[in-house]
Amino acid sequence: MNQFNLIVSTYRFREEEAQDEVLDLLDSFGDPDAICEITEIKGLLLAQSSIEPTKVVEKLKQITSSEPWQIRYILRVLPIMSVIPTGLEDIAGAAAALSGRMKSEDKFRITVEKRHTPLESMDVINAVASRIQRAVDLEDPDWIILVQILGAQTGVSVIAPDNIFSSVVEKRK
Repeated sequence: MNQFNLIVSTYRFREEEAQDEVLDLLDSFGDPDAICEITEIKGLLLAQSSIEPTKVVEKLKQITSSEPWQIRYILRVLPIMSVIPTGLEDIAGAAAALSGRMKSEDKFRITVEKRHTPLESMDVINAVASRIQRAVDLEDPDWIILVQILGAQTGVSVIAPDNIFSSVVEKRK
């Protein structure tokens, strides 16, 4: 899938059940035409929805608090704002473009998760950080620059720390 705006993780060998769950939930949120594909990476799915990805995370949190049994196979959902070819310059450029959401006094953290790539995490972090002139706060950032490398393509987002959905965390609340 070349365009996606959600990365969904699930249990290994439960990808098909998670795919059905994602599509059913997106349909109930108002997107009957959503697409969800199982990747070659075990436990990972990519979805494309017409609903803004951080709104999907909000709706998942709401449904988990009111009807936790609705979420059985989805473990984590990450909103993706830009999908680009994997390369340090492209990743840094996408992150810099999205960093316009941050105010000058805001602090940020860079989180890199990579699969099927020879790129080193610190190389990615250094390339992105060199383009963003804001203070870094690894413990309590205002924003997370999320870099998800999936082989030849990379998803990048600039999100608030609470814009990541984890079913395990939400069900503990």
